Amino acid sequence: MAAVLWHSRDRNYKAELKSCCLDAVPLEFGDFHPLKLITVTESKTKKTVRKGSTSSTSSSSSSSIMDPLSSMLDGSDPLSQFVATADPLTCAIMGAGKSNANMDPGKKQREKGEDTAVGNDFEPWSGKRTYILARYTTTEKLSISLFMGSEKGKASSPGSAVSEKVRTRLEELDDLEEGSQKELLNLTQQDYINRIEELNQSLKDAWATDQKVKALKIVIQCSKLLSDTTVIQFYPSKFVLITDILDTFGKLVYERILSMCASSRVSLPGIPIPDNFGPDEVNETAKETCLNWFFKIASIRELISRFYVEVAILKCNTFLSKTGISETLPRLTCMIRGIGDPLVAVYARAYLCKVGMEVAPHLKDNLNKNFFDFLSTFKQIHGETVQNQLAVQRVEIPVYLTLYSPAIDWILQCIAYRAPETLLTEMMDRCKKLGNNALLLNSVMSAFRPEFIAARSMDFIGMIKDCEESGFPKHLLFQSLGLNLALADPPENDRLQILNEAWKVITKLKSPQDYVNCAEVWIEYTCKHFTKREVNTVLSDVIKHLTPDRAFEDAYPQLQSIIAKVLDQFRDFAVLFSMEKFLPFLDMFQKECVKVEVCKSIMNVFIRQQQELTRDPVILNALMHICKTMHDSVNALTLEDEKRSLAILISGFIRVVSFGRDFEQQLSFYVEARSTFCNLEPVLIQLIHSVNQLAMETKKVMKGNHSRKTAAFVRACAAYCFITIPSLTSIFARLNLYLLSGQIALANQCLSQADAFFKAAISLVAEVPKMINIDGKMRTSEGFLLEFLNNFFSTLLMVPDHPEQGVLYLVRGLLNVIQDYIWEDHSDSKVRIYINVLHLLAAASQETYLYHVDKVDSNDNLYGSDPKFLAEINKLAETLIGQILDHLKTLGKDENPADTSVTCATFSSEDNTPNPNAGHATRL
Repeated sequence: MAAVLWHSRDRNYKAELKSCCLDAVPLEFGDFHPLKLITVTESKTKKTVRKGSTSSTSSSSSSSIMDPLSSMLDGSDPLSQFVATADPLTCAIMGAGKSNANMDPGKKQREKGEDTAVGNDFEPWSGKRTYILARYTTTEKLSISLFMGSEKGKASSPGSAVSEKVRTRLEELDDLEEGSQKELLNLTQQDYINRIEELNQSLKDAWATDQKVKALKIVIQCSKLLSDTTVIQFYPSKFVLITDILDTFGKLVYERILSMCASSRVSLPGIPIPDNFGPDEVNETAKETCLNWFFKIASIRELISRFYVEVAILKCNTFLSKTGISETLPRLTCMIRGIGDPLVAVYARAYLCKVGMEVAPHLKDNLNKNFFDFLSTFKQIHGETVQNQLAVQRVEIPVYLTLYSPAIDWILQCIAYRAPETLLTEMMDRCKKLGNNALLLNSVMSAFRPEFIAARSMDFIGMIKDCEESGFPKHLLFQSLGLNLALADPPENDRLQILNEAWKVITKLKSPQDYVNCAEVWIEYTCKHFTKREVNTVLSDVIKHLTPDRAFEDAYPQLQSIIAKVLDQFRDFAVLFSMEKFLPFLDMFQKECVKVEVCKSIMNVFIRQQQELTRDPVILNALMHICKTMHDSVNALTLEDEKRSLAILISGFIRVVSFGRDFEQQLSFYVEARSTFCNLEPVLIQLIHSVNQLAMETKKVMKGNHSRKTAAFVRACAAYCFITIPSLTSIFARLNLYLLSGQIALANQCLSQADAFFKAAISLVAEVPKMINIDGKMRTSEGFLLEFLNNFFSTLLMVPDHPEQGVLYLVRGLLNVIQDYIWEDHSDSKVRIYINVLHLLAAASQETYLYHVDKVDSNDNLYGSDPKFLAEINKLAETLIGQILDHLKTLGKDENPADTSVTCATFSSEDNTPNPNAGHATRL
């Protein structure tokens, strides 16, 4: 009677599937459908027609799709209704900043043009600032004067006369001259920078505590430092640090006066004035304060301090008059003529251009005048005073001339911004009149648009040739020319001659560092316009120059840049790797970490660019060498993230290798890859998946009917996987791959190989630890094991029994392992598995199984619903149900689960057939 109750009912899977399907109901065109377009009808709501509107309400409503949400708003949204009913003052406050919306269109367009005079294509000063601080350094000792403060004038009462207050402030300014500063000597470069930062913070603190005179003193003191050129190599960096303080001061003064304008507005008090305000909108108090600042600055005795501080607050002229800035700029330009040191003067011009481009970028004429003033005094650079100064500081003239580059480059960049090509012609003519001065010529090539420079490439090469050998190095000129040619194409007929002329100079350079700097620039031009022959010649020349004395060790960044530029231009890797000198060029990277980074960059580009599968032996040999280099860098100290990134790149290479129908060659490649990349587990996993895919491709080609040769081949694939899987350390990776490989073997009618995979998986289940490491955290493994076992049992339904083994011998063996496995306390995972196995047994007792493997007879065909087979299934089900019921009895009891464990039963067959866990045959 029990056997009848436990026998599963017969299932007609096709009929059940048909009954579960939804009935198809035909949809008529007139019915509603959520994806159907909305039918728009004319709205009857009253709409307000704006003044000046030319379109009719009825036509617009009938031709446009109406928003279903807007129909509930009666023609207007709540915010529009609120504005319509608001009082005029509220409307004015809400419209602050937009008060000029109805202004003259021509005026609005002009203002927009002025605001956008400097666009995103203009490189800001902040981009050059970082480069200057990193480039111009020194190891010599520096000095600085710190402001010590003064107590004079603090005892004056609030009721003092105005004249007394003015006299006190003048005395405070004079106090700077009378020893209120302390000079610090023998400072390192970092100490000097720290002191400058302290002064900048002191300026902000003084301003925040309403000590405006003290703040002015600090700015004057800092600007005086710009007249000091005792450590001349550091002057460009000093200029950057000091002008940061000046910029801060100028911003503080401007914002203070601007706030005074907003706080005292009569019409809209507390509302900021618009950005395009005029002097008429500035109140008298703000104007008086602004004039007071200019008067204070005018009383500064030193020319350099007076100039820099006035330039810092140049924008404040907008509070006084419309033409204030345009009238002040020429006067400030003339003031620079009084600065005797040419280096100090050129940086003063650079600061004037910097501020001018910020506050009045449309006044370009003054910038031109500023630069032409510099050209008229250019001969001072080679004067006796400068030569004596350089002799005292032991600075060579080429080094001294490079100090001018940041300032001249910036001035010319401001002048050349959106300038016509005729200005470049004028500048070239002036360079010729000055004897083709290399310093000026270099700045011209750096400032003007690359298209203009490239079009005149041969003219610039001729001018470079005529430059003097002494002074500014010629290779820097060719470097600047190469940077332009990398961005713009020269005339096609001149390209080869340009390369030959440039390389004649570059290849003669004796300094490896100078040589590689130029080669780094010109390799991009060569790759862009020439074939692999010319690129190979350049790489060969680089190897020739940098191999002696291992000079390449000091040029790794430049060499990496060369590789990156070559990869960027050559998309065909067959052409790239066929270059004779490419791999020898890689061999110059002797430092392992650098070489690995280069190999990673190559692989990244290859995976990104290579869209098609390849079997090219040139590509395969080169990339195998590169991937082996990456793999061999892995050691015990390598981080997991680094291993993961390397494995992703190598796996990407493996996936794009295909030998087409030559499956044996493909398997040989996988065998070689396994021996080469044995230390990276993700790569081994990829190889196992690739070999399984290869077996399935073989089945597809043979349409499931294997020949003797292909049958042997798929067995070889199974053997590859069976040998490789045990080398993995992740136990769940092994379990899943055993199961997957067994499924692949079963699909290819390799029954004995499939049995071996499944038995290995069953034996491995007993070794699953309770806790596993996932992303650095220890977590229980039961959930992963439960998922795997459910998948495993689903597969076992298709697996036919071995003729020499018992009924469902794999299922019994797996149940024995599960029975012996030590589960967590209070866990019901084992009972869940038993319930799922009951599902399996119910499916196995059917006359026809739910799913099969093509050309593999499952147990439904082997046994044909034999009563003995069904009886064995019933016995197994009876044992499982007993185990489940015993577990249910223990639920709710307070006893220790270890003391109330379920009585164990054997799942071995009656004929004592060997099973994977035969040692546990009796446990009652």
